[in-house]
Amino acid sequence: MRLAVLSDIHANPIALDAVLADVAAQGGVDEYLALGDLVALGYDPITVLQRLTLLPNVGFTRGNTDRYVVTGDRPAATDRAVVIEMANSFSWTRGYITASGWFDWLRALPLEQRRALPDGSRLLAVHAAPGTDDGPGVNPEQSDTELLQLVADSASDLVLVGHTHWPLDRTAGPVRIVNVGSVSNPWAPDLRASYALVEAGPSGWSVHLRRVDYDRQAVVDAIHAVHHPTPTFLTGWFRGERRPSWQRG
Repeated sequence: MRLAVLSDIHANPIALDAVLADVAAQGGVDEYLALGDLVALGYDPITVLQRLTLLPNVGFTRGNTDRYVVTGDRPAATDRAVVIEMANSFSWTRGYITASGWFDWLRALPLEQRRALPDGSRLLAVHAAPGTDDGPGVNPEQSDTELLQLVADSASDLVLVGHTHWPLDRTAGPVRIVNVGSVSNPWAPDLRASYALVEAGPSGWSVHLRRVDYDRQAVVDAIHAVHHPTPTFLTGWFRGERRPSWQRG
């Protein structure tokens, strides 16, 4: 049994196509899991949804930005300029999704996916952390104790998440926690897409984090070509201008 686990595609079909090509180059998989943040903040949500839903044996979870598009909720921000940028981007995406007939599909996304692996291990896949699609998620700043508290009641042996855009492989007590990173909107300095392959059999399982390069200038050009309302905000990701809080001095 082989699974490809993707997260945080953020309406970027160029990055998604590169990852799917890498999956095929690794010999393909039996199942895909897409862990949310599929359509917002990005330039082509519909092509991403079309690509994903055509994959064989694909399961989905919702991300916080998928929920924002559907409900009108917005992330907390203190910078007024960022608030305006976010509002404009989510409104644009909601209009795009609604006009294309995908709104109800997006609204129906579940919080989590669970699988029983061939050796009996319990897999939980969720966008941010067990029980939630939002919040700090799984990130390098957390101690082993904090991680254990995060997954203590998850009823799982392997927890797969995204949300923070930072690939990680940690163990907290008996639970392995893997953040598969982000297909799109990368943190500097490594601007490649990331995802995970899970290989499982009757005698056990393994997880492999993979990085895939792609044409980021083509993404920048596409953002401008569709007249996205927040081009400067979006293109900053692909120009290496975004760093996570734990890397800032």
